[in-house]
Amino acid sequence: MHVTESGTETEAIEDPVVQSPVERSVESGTDRQTGSSEVRAPADEPAGSAVEPSGPGAEPAPSGRRGGSPAAAGSGDEASGLDREGDVAADYLEELLDIADLDGDIDIDVDGDRAVVSLVGGDLRHLVGTDGAVVMALQDLTRLAVTRETGERSRLVVDVDGYRDRRRAEITVIATAAVELVRGGAERAPLPAMSAFERKIAHDVVADLGLSSDSEGEDPGRHVVVSAS
Repeated sequence: MHVTESGTETEAIEDPVVQSPVERSVESGTDRQTGSSEVRAPADEPAGSAVEPSGPGAEPAPSGRRGGSPAAAGSGDEASGLDREGDVAADYLEELLDIADLDGDIDIDVDGDRAVVSLVGGDLRHLVGTDGAVVMALQDLTRLAVTRETGERSRLVVDVDGYRDRRRAEITVIATAAVELVRGGAERAPLPAMSAFERKIAHDVVADLGLSSDSEGEDPGRHVVVSAS
């Protein structure tokens, strides 16, 4: 189972609504008061045994549910810390799967400066929930478990059944539609409310397409607004 922003206030603007084929934690941008329209989208869609090590000083092998790759290159302390986060999170999630009597494997990976633990295999769709509500709650619980064990604040990411990859693709479509709206003459184009993780994806897409984006509002309604500058 593997935003600080400051800004200026502006008057609310009536923004056009863009229909997109799809709907709905670190980001960039500034805060402003926003209009009520937004780019809309429909609701989201809803590995093997380890070999026992041998020899002096060998570490115990991970559980049979465990899989994944070692931490990405970086400072030794950072890599070790991310490895530890992943291991603690995997232990916690494995116990939850056992208690719930659910099948599934756990992949541990590193994405930039975050450990990523993904639950894969089996029928795990109900652990995603509507608009990813269940997987987000599961991530919060896992972060708490990791923080309790390590004494350090965790920014670990939990994914279930490839949900985050699907959301990344959907947000790319939404953000691209907003960019096209602004290029077509609109002053600004708001996106739907998103989590910090999702807003970061939207900011990156907009930047890659050569436009600017800000984050506005307060959670849970915080969202990205695309503009020409």
